[in-house]
Amino acid sequence: MGRVFVVELDGRSYRCRFCRTHLALPDDLVSRSFHCRRGKAYLFNNTVNVTVGALEERMMLSGMHTVADIFCCCCGQIVGWKYEAAYEKSQKYKEGKFVLQRGRIVNEINFSSEVYIDTRPSMSDGDDA
Repeated sequence: MGRVFVVELDGRSYRCRFCRTHLALPDDLVSRSFHCRRGKAYLFNNTVNVTVGALEERMMLSGMHTVADIFCCCCGQIVGWKYEAAYEKSQKYKEGKFVLQRGRIVNEINFSSEVYIDTRPSMSDGDDA
């Protein structure tokens, strides 16, 4: 299969629920008002660390679309789909955009380089020396 190169996003990001791989930035979020069979979904302009499956015609709530499922490149779990084509003029804005299913992603902030947490034991004023 070859080597998988993973893109690390800076700051807050949406990640795969199963392996925590970075998938999208909040700046690329277009809409939180999408729905899928399993619940809520988010529309993004761009995603990273996904592989795109085969194209298929799918009847959605908003009409017929040509879509491709998208999978996390690290764990292989399906995380959403990509809109390739919309047949109704009012739906053309979705073309080329990605939908991540809310139940398959987590919204996380990476504190590893931004915050120092002192874990050394210390004494408070009320403790005896």
